[in-house]
Amino acid sequence: MAESPIPLICILGPTAAGKTRLAAHVAAAANGEVVSADSRQVYRHMDIGTGKDREDYTVNDRTVPNHLIDIADPGYEYNLFEFKRDCIAAIREIHSRGRLPVLCGGTGLYLSAVLQDYQLLSAPPDPTRHAELEAIPTEQLIAELRSHGPLHNTSDVQDRKRLIRAIEIAEADPSARAPSIALDSRVFGVRWERRELRERITRRLAYRLDHGLIEEVETLLGRGLTHDQLIFYGLEYRYVTEHLRGDITRKQMFSQLEAAIHQFAKRQDTWFRRMERQGVEIRWLDGRDSPEANAEKALEKGG
Repeated sequence: MAESPIPLICILGPTAAGKTRLAAHVAAAANGEVVSADSRQVYRHMDIGTGKDREDYTVNDRTVPNHLIDIADPGYEYNLFEFKRDCIAAIREIHSRGRLPVLCGGTGLYLSAVLQDYQLLSAPPDPTRHAELEAIPTEQLIAELRSHGPLHNTSDVQDRKRLIRAIEIAEADPSARAPSIALDSRVFGVRWERRELRERITRRLAYRLDHGLIEEVETLLGRGLTHDQLIFYGLEYRYVTEHLRGDITRKQMFSQLEAAIHQFAKRQDTWFRRMERQGVEIRWLDGRDSPEANAEKALEKGG
């Protein structure tokens, strides 16, 4: 007997849009809990650079429960298969207690994996096959990956390490699939006019650099992470690491990181438009409105 779809509200949008605060207000008003769909907030000790604005989870002096934050150690490469598995487990557990799951994030690939039910395979490491792939030229590896079907994530072909891992996953035992889930989802996006979003990104970056981001990266390096490992974790960690290594000045770090985050926000919007073309209905909310007002809109019957 097929399971009944689980009600879910999803809040998505580009970086600095105010998604977490809105999701927390939705959850607080609807007896809900937030499930993070952020590929970097899963890591412990990586708080400022990943944007874990914990104060956003406080609504009316109460902390809204949240999931899939601080579940992996830095240095570990948490992947899409693990996210889908863990996200579905969290959604089921929240629903089993009579509460509303509120999925929130800006990592489009993670959101699509759940909302569009990507069929994902687990791929335990095979040292022999890995060594074979390491010996193959990059262009041949790209052709090999494309032979397995459409790419979910085009960044897989831009990094050789990710490219090899993507092939290993594509070659995995078909019986080792990530779970699926039936959802009755309503998806809302937070939208800003481009100039306003750029200003929000710039202000937030300046604040984070002045309030501990550089020190956070220094601490991570002190814990034994390498420069290359930190660069893997994204823009903030890449540019701050290059600054600490002496490759760029603080002024260069700020300007290059600012431009890179603006470009990242544009890529997020491109992904969300792709989701809409593929049939995901996203109801857009004006970021200038208060989280209370937008939460009401998201919870309107039939909204």
